[in-house]
Amino acid sequence: MAQSPVRRAFRGAKNDWRLHALSVFSVAVAFVCLAAALLLVVNVGKVRARWAESGRASVYLRKNATAAQVASIEKALKQSEGVTAVRVVSSEDARRELVGLTNDPVLDSLPTDAFPASLEVAIESRVAAERLGKLSSQLSALPAVESVETYGAWSERLAALLTGGVSASLLLAGVVLAAVVSVVSSTIRMSLQRRRIEVEVMKLVGATDTYVRSPFVVEGAAQGGFGALLAIALLGCLFAIVQSHFDSNLAALLGATPVFLPWTAMFGLISAGALLGAIAAYGSLRKLLVV
Repeated sequence: MAQSPVRRAFRGAKNDWRLHALSVFSVAVAFVCLAAALLLVVNVGKVRARWAESGRASVYLRKNATAAQVASIEKALKQSEGVTAVRVVSSEDARRELVGLTNDPVLDSLPTDAFPASLEVAIESRVAAERLGKLSSQLSALPAVESVETYGAWSERLAALLTGGVSASLLLAGVVLAAVVSVVSSTIRMSLQRRRIEVEVMKLVGATDTYVRSPFVVEGAAQGGFGALLAIALLGCLFAIVQSHFDSNLAALLGATPVFLPWTAMFGLISAGALLGAIAAYGSLRKLLVV
């Protein structure tokens, strides 16, 4: 009774386990680079979305701004469309909040006057960028206002970084494709040479190319899939180490905490590895199964 391709592939991999283990590790190294780039894209995208929907602006006041001027600006802001809340932050409040957030002794040593007073404005996320820009220009023209920060520039910089990350991921995907095909093809060819007598016997007794090729294709798919799985596991360990040392204050400043790859991305990487491995194995045997 003929054995299934999976059982024959398992037997062949068991006999050449060192060769297959080296292949899996090589594939894993290639996939770690791609997975790390995807992880960076995921987290940068999360931070960008958080800043794009931050719905806040900071109105920094001049040192000579009077209480009446500040109260007038606060009242006008509260009556503006899309503004949900306005909070007055004095220089002392700003100093205390920043020092408490960073625990930086250098900041703690600075005088209170080094921290500008401000109006922290909460804005609905539906407010268009044009409307927010117009409001910023109007506030900047007031004599009591030093500057206005809407955090739109940060969102644009993160968007540019995200675009660069996607481009780098696409480039790495091409490199990984070439690496996986090369490694799996070489491994399958070496495995075939070691089992050459077995293959010749099967061909002589009437085995078809499909029957002979199928376990090698399964081995190639396994090498690609397990290589991608190992890469995700390695990256997960590194991510856990980094996350355990990630500063909560930095997370508060960024407005987001690091997250690992979603399950869809992990499933896609493993599936891509298995598919690439199978294709590489199939292609490497086309001209070799000739007795």
